Amino acid sequence: MDLGASGNNSVVIEFVLLGLTESPALQPIFFVIFLLAYVATVGGNFSILAAILIEPKLHTPMYFFLGNLSVLDVGCISVTVPAMLRQLLSNKKSILYKACISQLFFFHFLAGVDCFLLTVMAYDRYLAICQPLTYSTRMSWEIQQALAGMSCGLSFTNALTQTVALSTLKFCGPNVINHFYCDLPQLFQLSCSSIQFNEQLLFIAAAFMAVTPLVLIVVSYAHVVAAVLRIRSAEGRKKAFSTCGSHLTVVVIFYGSGIFNYMRLGSAKLSDKDKAVGIFNTVVNPMLNPIIYSLRNPDVQGALRRVLMRRPLSK
Repeated sequence: MDLGASGNNSVVIEFVLLGLTESPALQPIFFVIFLLAYVATVGGNFSILAAILIEPKLHTPMYFFLGNLSVLDVGCISVTVPAMLRQLLSNKKSILYKACISQLFFFHFLAGVDCFLLTVMAYDRYLAICQPLTYSTRMSWEIQQALAGMSCGLSFTNALTQTVALSTLKFCGPNVINHFYCDLPQLFQLSCSSIQFNEQLLFIAAAFMAVTPLVLIVVSYAHVVAAVLRIRSAEGRKKAFSTCGSHLTVVVIFYGSGIFNYMRLGSAKLSDKDKAVGIFNTVVNPMLNPIIYSLRNPDVQGALRRVLMRRPLSK
């Protein structure tokens, strides 16, 4: 345990992340698996972003927000996985207190923007399907930028609030975190001061950052479903639903894993199940998103083919 002196008390100046496994035999296997996952995620999301930038047919509000989501996915996996790969390769499991706090801030900031952008994308689908005549004015370029900026601003405020509140806690005892990255539930357990205010703050943030967006998504899609069911043509209904299916799939995966993770704050002991949920949040979700959004979307598939098979023009 690495402790520093502060008056008559000892304070933790670094934490020890146990990581995914303590078995030397499994560490090289995990390193290869998560290195490939990281490369696939970064490559997949940047390919989606390149396709959106290059293909004129994808210069629409829905794909503007999808491009932002791709950047967030790259950021989210980059906050946790490179550090985990370094731990697996070097067997150095310690992380400085300041680095731990920084990792927590950026993770919550990026995940928060994700929450708001998924809500904005649901609102975009509502306008496109339920209010098509006013769609272009109600989702103009200026409004798109304002919605993306507001998502970043609100998430930054929440992440900063949670980080500052956490920094007021004292860590003077055990410094071993049974996880592969720093997050609030694990740090709360190690604090030797009261965490009541922090838990209340996190509860308020969950209502604002997760529950409210989820309610807005459900309301938006309730209107979308009602509008689509009024379409007489089966082909028309299929086309309308196809534009929403990918987004709904991402919403279910994102919120399902997130709710499981933070509903366990009161658990006496965090188990290896929490590591599995952490992998889902930080690795699987960002890796699946490009696949989900391109799987049944011919426009994205065509743009991706042009990006991946792009040749320099001959003189």
